[in-house]
Amino acid sequence: MAETDQAPPPSDQLAALNLTDTVEKHAFSDRVLIRSIVGRPDGGAGLAGQRVRAGGWVKTGREQGKGTFAFLELNDGSSPANLQVIVDAGLSLLSKLVATGTCVVVDGILKVPPEGTRQKIELRVEKVVSLGEVDPAKYPIPKTKLTLEFLRDHLHLRARTNTIAAIARIRNALAFATHSFFQEHNFLYVHTPILTTSDCEGAGEMFQVTTLISESEKLEKELIKNPPPSEVDIEAARQVVSERGEAVKQLKAAKASKSEITASVAELNKAKENLSKLEERSKLKPGIPKKDGKIDYTQDFFARQAFLTVSGQLQVETYACAVSNVYTFGPTFRAEHSHTSRHLAEFWMVEPEIAFADLQDDMNCAEAYVKYMCNWLLDKCLDDMQFMAKSYDKGCIDRLRMVASIPFVRISYTEAVELLEEAVKGGKKFENEVKWGIDLASEHERYLTEGKFQKPVIVYNYPKGIKAFYMRLNDDLKTVAAMDVLVPKVGELIGGSQREERYEVIRERILEVGLPLEPYEWYLDLRRYGTVKHCGFGLGFERMILFATGIENIRDVIPFPRYPGRADL
Repeated sequence: MAETDQAPPPSDQLAALNLTDTVEKHAFSDRVLIRSIVGRPDGGAGLAGQRVRAGGWVKTGREQGKGTFAFLELNDGSSPANLQVIVDAGLSLLSKLVATGTCVVVDGILKVPPEGTRQKIELRVEKVVSLGEVDPAKYPIPKTKLTLEFLRDHLHLRARTNTIAAIARIRNALAFATHSFFQEHNFLYVHTPILTTSDCEGAGEMFQVTTLISESEKLEKELIKNPPPSEVDIEAARQVVSERGEAVKQLKAAKASKSEITASVAELNKAKENLSKLEERSKLKPGIPKKDGKIDYTQDFFARQAFLTVSGQLQVETYACAVSNVYTFGPTFRAEHSHTSRHLAEFWMVEPEIAFADLQDDMNCAEAYVKYMCNWLLDKCLDDMQFMAKSYDKGCIDRLRMVASIPFVRISYTEAVELLEEAVKGGKKFENEVKWGIDLASEHERYLTEGKFQKPVIVYNYPKGIKAFYMRLNDDLKTVAAMDVLVPKVGELIGGSQREERYEVIRERILEVGLPLEPYEWYLDLRRYGTVKHCGFGLGFERMILFATGIENIRDVIPFPRYPGRADL
């Protein structure tokens, strides 16, 4: 791996190597982070004698010495490790301190515990500063081992568990690594819209955004409260306009004063305005507005159909075709009624776009980025990764080291299908049929990465019939310059391609897949005016976390999972 693609050494590890006998307070809180004590190479032993203020939530607590003191395992989320705290009964009512979930802030002295104990340091409390009590009979997250499925029903509290807190820190590290990688390689971070009027994938599985329903409900209530005018009301208003108009005529014929005529004209205008309002109101009908039997989206908020984005790629391409190297990193949405362990309705995507670059450059960037993230976790999140290895997937750290250190295999789609067909002939059974032209299923991808090669594989040059319209058509006219990065554990991690930069070709492809040209005219303009060779890819952020941690269900690696039937909080 190139030296520039190595994740830099973590600042907190560098700081920890300087074993001073002081511990710094948090910059914006009157306490020290528990990580700054127990996360040192010496486990905090070098800080013995220091007075500190620590705060956190009790993981476990027990009274000892016939109720004369209590041991608390305190955690503030900064580290998977806890700080052992000892509190004498004279300082606080111990029964209120020991319950799991209790929040405490304490002042005390750091001391080295007796020999033979697991801890390298403990905090002898001198004062209990504050206490957030918990009723153990009602607290839904007790210290007993809980299933991840159970925790999905308690999203607001599940971050207090060791697993979800560790995943949160790993997710944070991968997000930081993402920005670091692209910033180090001179990419510009571009914010693409959440609301869009174009379908990047052409799949149609999009969440629609509309105010027509709420506006229609509001109108129905309004019409019940203030019914629309009747024909009699409108006719009466017309009669008033006629009378006011006649009055103006008579005044002009009688050569009345200017002030009299002006006043009469004002009355006429007022009557006309009232008639106009009544006529307009009489047209109001309950229900969603329609035109020619179809919903009239010109009456909607954006005067056209709008959706939650499935990808920021098309929009970020506009910046790639102006400032060269860009990336977007944000939430995307798919209204797919899937209940599998690999699908979410809301998920995050990392989507770089590179100008003056082809498919080879695209694959090089994708491989370097994945390696960078693996190295970053090994350097900055090793304690959390060790927790995941101990609790969920013994091989997760070895998997990160393997991916970070060896070149990815690169094979064409045709070669991949041939390998799968050979496997079938050799007795391997797949649920999904293997033949040229299929979209590789997860079982096929995992066979290539876990069975055949036992390392990441990049498959490129896919049949055009299974890929999106914007991918560059190859000279054989059957395949496109697309590539997928497949990794052990999850299968496809990245999907990308060289984009079609030839105007006539992409126009024909849009029509070929049955999409209307009008919504994509702006996209075609990028090819009409100063077209440029460019490429890009999308990485499913939650899939990267699944790959790294070994967690089985994608709903457990995003803070607030959204899937069919559930959108809690």
